[in-house]
Amino acid sequence: MTVNLEIKGMLARLLATEDLIVEHKKVETACFNVHTRVLTLPMWERASDNIYSLLCAHEVGHSRETPDIDWSITRKIPSQFVNIVEDVRVEKLMKRRYAGLAKTFFNGYKELADQDFFSIGDDNVSTYNLADRVNLYFKIGNFISLDFTIEEKEIVDMIGATETFNDALDAAAVLYNYCKKEKDQKSEIDIDSDKNQTSGTGDNPASDFSDSEEGDNEQSESGGENGSSSGEQESSMEQESDYEPEVKTVESLEKSLKELVNSNGYENAYLEIPQVDPSKIIVSNLEIHNNCKNSWSSYLNANEYTESEIFGVVDKEFREFRRSAQKEVNYLVKEFECRKAADSYARASTARTGLLDCSKLHTYKYNEDLFKKVSTFADGKNHGLIFILDWSGSMANVIRDTVKQLFNLVWFCKKVNIPFEVYSFTYDYPRGRYDEFGRGTVPEPAYKKKDGVLCVGEWFSLMNMLTSKVNIKTLEEQMLNIYRIAKTFGRSEHYCRYQPPMGWSLSGTPLNETFITLHQILPQFQRENKLQKVQCVILTDGEASPLKYHKEVQRHWEDTPYMGTVGFNPSNSFLRDRKTGNTYSLNCEWYEFTDILIRNLRDKFPTVNFIGMRIRYCGYHGPDYDQAFSSWKKEKTFSIKSSGYHTYFGLSANALSNDTEFTVSEDATKGQIKTAFVKSLKNKKMNKKVLGEFVELVA
Repeated sequence: MTVNLEIKGMLARLLATEDLIVEHKKVETACFNVHTRVLTLPMWERASDNIYSLLCAHEVGHSRETPDIDWSITRKIPSQFVNIVEDVRVEKLMKRRYAGLAKTFFNGYKELADQDFFSIGDDNVSTYNLADRVNLYFKIGNFISLDFTIEEKEIVDMIGATETFNDALDAAAVLYNYCKKEKDQKSEIDIDSDKNQTSGTGDNPASDFSDSEEGDNEQSESGGENGSSSGEQESSMEQESDYEPEVKTVESLEKSLKELVNSNGYENAYLEIPQVDPSKIIVSNLEIHNNCKNSWSSYLNANEYTESEIFGVVDKEFREFRRSAQKEVNYLVKEFECRKAADSYARASTARTGLLDCSKLHTYKYNEDLFKKVSTFADGKNHGLIFILDWSGSMANVIRDTVKQLFNLVWFCKKVNIPFEVYSFTYDYPRGRYDEFGRGTVPEPAYKKKDGVLCVGEWFSLMNMLTSKVNIKTLEEQMLNIYRIAKTFGRSEHYCRYQPPMGWSLSGTPLNETFITLHQILPQFQRENKLQKVQCVILTDGEASPLKYHKEVQRHWEDTPYMGTVGFNPSNSFLRDRKTGNTYSLNCEWYEFTDILIRNLRDKFPTVNFIGMRIRYCGYHGPDYDQAFSSWKKEKTFSIKSSGYHTYFGLSANALSNDTEFTVSEDATKGQIKTAFVKSLKNKKMNKKVLGEFVELVA
């Protein structure tokens, strides 16, 4: 039966009653770092579920109860004796704290006894020293027969009664001294027996003794100042070590447990999200729009064009779109206010005022409630929205329609006074420094590179395109800038005589890097605006490739370690969050890596809703594929809740760009009028369905 390591890790955290960091690695023995709170468990892949649970509970017991002190400074006791007594103490305390663990320990030790993990075999255990018998008694005493003398029973009872670590040290000292005394007595008996055997050999014992004495005197004379040779000193030390009692059952158990560890295959990799500095990633709203103004101003001056000659057509298109979009914006506002009022009414409370209601006085004979009442309506929650716009090359043909959808939501936020920020991710913005010759350099890293930390590219940037901090006039100017730039990409209806400013070109897809940066952006945005609820809306056309992680290696031609990057192996890699204590298996398809990052954000920020808006259907391979595809074919939209997002909307770029107004020519036939009417209703139905679900999440 295969043991689920992550379930055992969760068991360890529950038993420890804290968010321990549990790592399963190819080590021979378990260990616990009291400073980093990391419990490292061997990958006992050959262990059964009972044995794994036993060993896991045992190690958690040590992490909870065994203090991090160097007791060997004050106590001269072999560690094996302390380990025996301490094992008894921590297992007793764990079973006392969790009554159900008694069965776990019983079943686990039964399997260890049946498989002879203590290497007893056919031995007569009564010949073992007291330390070995104590170890067997408290671990597998239910399955073998053990006898103790009255004096030994007192020591056994003392060990079983230990409560504190000092009690365990005292009991270990008593156990060690008893075994040492027992060993010394046995050694004296063996020496006397050897002497008797030696004196009883040969025809002339006296002559033998005399020769031996003379030989000893000769060696003594040549042995230096101390009168003894180095050979005699070594022999003396060996004899002294021979008198130290051994605890062979402890060594046997450790050896057997090491055989459970599978040393083959790859080591587990535990990856972490870096703590980035947003100020080194975010390009300010003022900077990027000043860049637009300066770039286009230089272009117009250099070519002696007027602004209307270059931007006249696109500016007119923007103004027409702004007028037509007001209906959708008003619909959003109406839905939001209705849901907000309904929520407030649902949380309303009614209380008596203590004043008589004169209109009820005539009912005094059958009505006891004659007092006025007042209804108190709870204040609505403070909301805020963060929008992430995909500014990658694959968005070229849908970027303009996506920007239109974004503008609808921005106008909605502005109308209901909801604070918002709009970011677009890119690899193209020039954040690097430049020398006097105009040569660029790599930007300053936004985080500290460490072994096992996910890699965020140096050229990754978030452009703060729009913000609620500016006034309406400035906001409209900035939206016009973005609309102009979006017009330059893909198949445009009109030939654009201008190019996007430097840094505004479409690039790669650093979507996953954006989710990492949101770990710092979200709490900062919520704190600055004093918000109770935040919505994070991602407008994209798909998922991004998995990130690599940093790994320190020692290259033979260098003196110092090199911090490189490497792709993770899905079968044995895990994403770990130390703050939440959650661990996520990365054994997934490439497109599911994004969902894992979103789930991590959801666990860390429970007051934030993550809403995905996927423009176009192509490339979606996630859960509920059949349901999404069926809905797409019928309505050109889908809405699923089984992905990493709270809700994942699929929107057709063509449907978004279609005009929802019912317009026909004057000489239209009955069939043409019907077709136009049905098309208008279908588009309105699609838009209202999506917008309605969106407002339900936001309100």
